[in-house]
Amino acid sequence: MQDDLIARARTWLAEDPDPDTRDELTKLIEAGDVTELTARFSGTLQFGTAGLRGELGAGPLRMNRAVVIRAAAGLAAYLKKHGSKNGLVVIGYDARHKSEDFARDTAAVITGAGLRAAVLPRPLPTPVLAFAIRHLGAAAGVEVTASHNPPRDNGYKVYLGDGSQIVPPADAEIAAEIAAIGSLNDVPRPDTGWETLDDSVLDAYLARTDAVLAENSPRTARTVYTAMHGVGKDTLLAAFERAGFPTPDLVAEQADPDPDFPTVAFPNPEEPGAMDLAFAKARETDPDLIIANDPDADRCAVAVKDDGAWRMLRGDEVGALLAAHLVARGAQGTFAESIVSSSLLGRIAEKAGLPYEETLTGFKWIARVEGLRYGYEEALGYCVDPEGVRDKDGITAALLITELASELKEQNRTLPDLLDDLAVAHGLHATDQLSVRVEDLSVIAGAMQRLREHPPTALAGLPVTRAEDLTRGTDRLPPTDGLRYTLTGARVIVRPSGTEPKLKCYLEVVIPVATHADLPTARAEATALLTTIKQDLSTAAGI
Repeated sequence: MQDDLIARARTWLAEDPDPDTRDELTKLIEAGDVTELTARFSGTLQFGTAGLRGELGAGPLRMNRAVVIRAAAGLAAYLKKHGSKNGLVVIGYDARHKSEDFARDTAAVITGAGLRAAVLPRPLPTPVLAFAIRHLGAAAGVEVTASHNPPRDNGYKVYLGDGSQIVPPADAEIAAEIAAIGSLNDVPRPDTGWETLDDSVLDAYLARTDAVLAENSPRTARTVYTAMHGVGKDTLLAAFERAGFPTPDLVAEQADPDPDFPTVAFPNPEEPGAMDLAFAKARETDPDLIIANDPDADRCAVAVKDDGAWRMLRGDEVGALLAAHLVARGAQGTFAESIVSSSLLGRIAEKAGLPYEETLTGFKWIARVEGLRYGYEEALGYCVDPEGVRDKDGITAALLITELASELKEQNRTLPDLLDDLAVAHGLHATDQLSVRVEDLSVIAGAMQRLREHPPTALAGLPVTRAEDLTRGTDRLPPTDGLRYTLTGARVIVRPSGTEPKLKCYLEVVIPVATHADLPTARAEATALLTTIKQDLSTAAGI
């Protein structure tokens, strides 16, 4: 067994094109580190609907140049099999460790396969890549990013020619082509032949951002902005300047790309402590709102001053605010969200007489809704210009929420004021999340199994009126690994994360509200219910 492990590691080492991971693997082999070698060679990193994502390092269960070359060769084979004989693949990348190397390797493999490759000029936001696919009429796109994962991770996200992320069966077909790749030495990788794009694609994206704002709308709201050590700053500042908003005050410590993300435990605005520096800057400059992007700038977080203290808005709150703003502007088309997002969007759309759709989790599904005008997901993802970017876009979302804040400012009102109005109009929709990060993935499988075998009959004293195992699909949704519980006045969804080692439970309670004066009582009731639902669900799942 150990001899076989060492032999597999040596075979991998002989093909590894990266001196860094070759050196790393050589040391592990020489040390006879069976534990670490087993962790890297007991399988392969699986290509799925999120593409690839994992920890950097040597071996088939890590993100590295050898894994990326195989992925690119598999993608090229898939495209050729589906009729793209000389189609264009656009490649973007963020500022994480090895991102530029992975982008260059992808360009080389695509070129070597007889297709055309074009690489964005430097690390840029993921939505610029999603825009470029449609703008350039490409057959596919690749974004090298691990979004808001820890510094040790990187990833590989694949889009097809419609500008949307891949969905089944494309993911399985690409995975099969990757598995069919033999020796890396047989994958042609020329040193030249691909195009490095100039700034014209970025300029076209920025010109498109103007379209998300209403003509002659107020542009007075002042912002504090953090790029969270990612690639959003320059693009966001350019978009804000074009729009005529005041120049955002930057969180200097997090403004420039840094793949080590030194000021945060996790570079995700939702994580505890990640926004502390932005709050400190806001206390110093007293803006109207705080805007944060995640490292690849496809997500947008918003914080506001509420009762004298700064707080993050939940993704569902921002989702509802943007929806209300678009409705007020007379937007037409379908409003869509994933099943884990607040049901408030459906109420807003229904009252406005607009079509509404619910999809599985992920923008790969939201972006495919027919006639989409606006889509969002509670994890800070918003699509406000689907004709330009068929994915979540943290730059255009930042523009739109700042326009809304400006309009409210002109009326001497705030974003929390509008949230109060929505609660009175549609009921208080309060959401929360129980999220458990694990080292051992079997903990997640065990929790899901316990809930399937012994589904709760009540949570927080509210009877479960319907329990659905989403692996069977529904009349409107394809199968997915998840559980949905409908309660009297509440809803709970439990699912394993698709991108991180987490079990995620999404909670929502709806409290009817007659007047603004009833809001404090309704909020207290909602908070108590959510807290108890969390406790009861945790007990039922054994986590």
